[in-house]
Amino acid sequence: MTKTVHHWIGGKTVEGTSGNWGPVTDPATGAVTTRVALASAEEVDAAVAAAKAAYATWGTSSLAQRTGILFRYRALLDARRDEIAGLITAEHGKVHSDALGEVARGLEIVELACGITVQLKGELSTQVSSRVDVAAIRQPLGVVAGITPFNFPAMVPMWMFPLAIACGNTFVLKPSEKDPSAANLLAELAAEAGLPDGVLNVVHGDKVAVDALLEHPDVAAVSFVGSTPIARHIHTTASANGKRVQALGGAKNHMLVLPDADLDAAADAAVSAAYGSAGERCMAVSAVVAVGAIGDELVEKIRERAEKIKIGPGTDPASEMGPLITAAHRDKVASYVTGAAAQGAEVVLDGTGYTVDGYENGHWIGLSLLDKVSTDSDAYRDEIFGPVLCVLRADTYEDGVRLINDSPFGNGTAIFTRDGGAARRFQMEVQAGMVGVNVPIPVPVGYHSFGGWKDSLFGDHHIYGNDGVHFYTRGKVVTTRWPDPSEAPAGVDLGFPRNH
Repeated sequence: MTKTVHHWIGGKTVEGTSGNWGPVTDPATGAVTTRVALASAEEVDAAVAAAKAAYATWGTSSLAQRTGILFRYRALLDARRDEIAGLITAEHGKVHSDALGEVARGLEIVELACGITVQLKGELSTQVSSRVDVAAIRQPLGVVAGITPFNFPAMVPMWMFPLAIACGNTFVLKPSEKDPSAANLLAELAAEAGLPDGVLNVVHGDKVAVDALLEHPDVAAVSFVGSTPIARHIHTTASANGKRVQALGGAKNHMLVLPDADLDAAADAAVSAAYGSAGERCMAVSAVVAVGAIGDELVEKIRERAEKIKIGPGTDPASEMGPLITAAHRDKVASYVTGAAAQGAEVVLDGTGYTVDGYENGHWIGLSLLDKVSTDSDAYRDEIFGPVLCVLRADTYEDGVRLINDSPFGNGTAIFTRDGGAARRFQMEVQAGMVGVNVPIPVPVGYHSFGGWKDSLFGDHHIYGNDGVHFYTRGKVVTTRWPDPSEAPAGVDLGFPRNH
């Protein structure tokens, strides 16, 4: 029997009324297992209205109340992490261990939100003039919204709403309609932890729901993670409607391997970073730049390791990589491999046509490795978002950095070397928001911020960390002058001597 996913508005499940439904498939079998309600603009209005009503009291609630709820929420998430991961595997397809890792990274931001009291401390300057003090404080924005992608259906929402509500805002989440169930469970657990009705709402939908949020006059800010074309649309539309926006876009993350690098470590890193989560992550390494004469040896080491990766359903503990999210996405990823040779690449591994016994209708694709890829080929220029690794060749360090900096994307990058001086130059010269030194996927810990440069970010704030707190609050400066008590009007005795 097909499961139905409805909206979560005002602290309870609200059945969809638009009459529009989206299919949710099990990527391992290709079978439709769930249908999800797709909201109308009126249903988005209802979610925003619930959030606006809740803000009247949540926005002035004490920090102790907010953090107390968040501590209970963290405990519930920890206790139910297997269940959350199970929903991710069922609808996204990633292996269970990978799904557990996603939940763990989301929990980091919940933990940061539990300590929000430190992040929200203001500043005070006393006696800037005679009996004049100046205080700087931060206050919440009101109703804020998050629009999140399919590839991390639990982690990316947790990168947004815990900090937003800890800062005193109320939240409307529009998760991906491809894997919606995890978002509802996150909201239900928040209610169980004591979060008041309407503080966190989940409305499912497609472009109709997204545009309704971007244009809604009661939504003060929008957070987004997804592809660059949609990020640009989100930023343009929401900004035109007077909203604060952080829109994280796509990526083409490079890994520069210098001739002195430990090639075994570099190959291990390239395989895990390129093919983990089936390449469906914005921090995946999708382009390795081999400098000097090491290219052939490095490609061979990557090939040897890639051929050993066990592909299968995410519910099988032996599986190291699962299927792609949809059949259409699988076919699009495969097209980059089948067209690579005609554009000058050497196809070292071709994962197209791969299938798994007993799961022939699943959205399967094997690991692909393309060598000697040109910078004007489709496989290099586009964000493939699948298990396809491109290897490019560069004669020198300078050529490699120039190649990376010429990319329109600037999300994450890494260098593999034993030379500290070269690593220091790289981290200063490369044009990307996140840099790894012998670390292939440099996703910052929760108390630092995540975000890229160039076409990988639209807006001024990165997500979570200090940037996240600043995004979900606005500054206010208060200048105060009080007369001395000795100057009290005649007849008012405050107990101070008059000759003070």
